[in-house]
Amino acid sequence: METEARLTKLASCAGCGAKVGAGTLSKLLQDFKTRTDPRLIVGFDKSDDASVYVVNDETALIQTVDFFPPIVDDPYLFGQIAATNAISDVYAMGGEPRLALNVLCVTESMEEGWVREILRGGYDKAYEAGVIISGGHTIHGSEPLYGLAVTGFAKPEQIRKNDAAKPGDVLILTKKLGVGILTTAAKAEMMTDPAVMERLYRQMTQLNKTACEVMQRFRVHSCTDVTGFGLMGHSCEMAQGSGTTLHLQTAAIPFHQEALEYADMGLVPAGAYRNRDFCEKAAEVRGDVSRAMQDILFDPQTSGGLLIAVDERDGEALLREMKSVIPDAAMIGYVTEREEKAIVIEA
Repeated sequence: METEARLTKLASCAGCGAKVGAGTLSKLLQDFKTRTDPRLIVGFDKSDDASVYVVNDETALIQTVDFFPPIVDDPYLFGQIAATNAISDVYAMGGEPRLALNVLCVTESMEEGWVREILRGGYDKAYEAGVIISGGHTIHGSEPLYGLAVTGFAKPEQIRKNDAAKPGDVLILTKKLGVGILTTAAKAEMMTDPAVMERLYRQMTQLNKTACEVMQRFRVHSCTDVTGFGLMGHSCEMAQGSGTTLHLQTAAIPFHQEALEYADMGLVPAGAYRNRDFCEKAAEVRGDVSRAMQDILFDPQTSGGLLIAVDERDGEALLREMKSVIPDAAMIGYVTEREEKAIVIEA
């Protein structure tokens, strides 16, 4: 739909680029008094995508919440992207999302029709995912925000954590990088190609449901979704949590080619600099990897793909099956015993 005013102009940040840096979060959560429970197998101390509580031998409860400012001007599309992004955390844990609550902040200047369209986009994407939106909470504020608190379920043995990669695993990424750079260019009115933007919109509204279903048929040891911390930030969390080193082969990493041009111009979102500050010291570059390509690796993604660490014996088979339904999926690296650095970027 067309809007006279621009929804993105009501927000200072866009999408997952608004996410507080991982380094800042860890400091904020230090030394809090919390209860423990052996059934809570994934909590905030794990830096994972969602919390996981084992109800019984057959059922694990997965909970997550995600919301952000507008990344596009179309309210309906914004609602779709925000819902897709929030639901993704459950897929990243290997679960099936079932219930959700709306999280919405509206400004005084927003038209009622915009608010309805944001919610309609969220409801439509939740319906596609098989998720019931059972309520929510709406407030007034200075910037619009939308997302979901999502509850999912899985068998305990199906849970895929982000700290269980093993030496010898290969790494598979299911969506292209560069979303943050291109949406930043669009907000600055420098990216005006409708074909490129339509490609981004399709990617950001693509559920990770199919990717999750495929990976569960193979010996996947670890998984996370690539969102606000960028490929580098989420890879760093996987490597450090697993006590391994992840090797990222830039020649194999899928990304939107147009993003390289804007990155070369220095047009990158603020979140990319926060991500670089968080994990650059934990990374080593081997070979000639341009600054622009490195920026793409640090680029915060909105509704990004899954990063999967799978047993090398299953790597090729998983990739073949994944590419048959998700053509952009690619094998982008491998896992070794811990080296000096947590991440090695290879040309």
